[in-house]
Amino acid sequence: MRPISRRQFLQRGTLAAAATAAALASSIPRPAWANPLGKPIGLQLYTVADALEKDFRSTLRLISAIGYKEVEPAGYAGQSATQFRAALDAADLNCHSVHLQMNSPDLTSVFEDAHALGAHFVVCSAMFPPTASSPPALDDYKRLAALLNDLGQKAERAKLRYAYHNHNFEFRLLENGKPGYDTLLAETDPALVDFELDCGWMIAAGVNPIQYFQNFPHRYRMLHIKDFTAASKISTSLSVDRPTGTELGRGHIDYKPIFDAAAKTDVQYYYVEQEPPFPDMTSLDAVKIDYDYLHNL
Repeated sequence: MRPISRRQFLQRGTLAAAATAAALASSIPRPAWANPLGKPIGLQLYTVADALEKDFRSTLRLISAIGYKEVEPAGYAGQSATQFRAALDAADLNCHSVHLQMNSPDLTSVFEDAHALGAHFVVCSAMFPPTASSPPALDDYKRLAALLNDLGQKAERAKLRYAYHNHNFEFRLLENGKPGYDTLLAETDPALVDFELDCGWMIAAGVNPIQYFQNFPHRYRMLHIKDFTAASKISTSLSVDRPTGTELGRGHIDYKPIFDAAAKTDVQYYYVEQEPPFPDMTSLDAVKIDYDYLHNL
């Protein structure tokens, strides 16, 4: 027998683990796959970016074996969008939403990637120009809203839908006494711009997502579900007092009432997203805990 390298040994071990997990998953009766909102549990692949870089095909199979059926890419692990789509198909994973860089005047290739993945929603976060105030002021948010409307028009022409993803900084109160996020909601066209609400970042800023679900039930199409440690401070900055990510159910966010409120909105998809680093386990171990939390919620 020819000796195998350590890398080959590890790769075979990963594939064997994926096969075992897949066999176990297929043996569980379908009614056991309970989940919030009655929709498949999704995963934002940023969470497992380190594993994807090492072996993206095996990682996708492991994600599927855990039970995830929806994924939202944020990069293609060095592959083309077409190659990444083939790996998703092989792992029996669906992609309806993708995070993309949309700071170029010509978005033709970006939208082509979205179509190659099978996505309908294209998503990005705030894109303030270098001339914007630091932190951004009310006029900066007004200009950002105009940009989002333009992105929405371009996405519509490409037969896609644009959605804006928040962090915590949008909830800093501006000179009008309201958070910048409210300006984005007020000054974007609902026919062109949807929103992906990151519940964890909103709560990190001291704001309750339930209030926004009640006030704007038709603006939200997707959710990001994340948790932060109980020791994390309320902050509207990504650098000062930045909260520490942790596995769902091990932090301070109670998602049961949040999902109850989201059920009354137009939300179509939701994705686990855990902020690195992962000091106590691998990212794949963490997303298994995240999945089990939602599965049992």
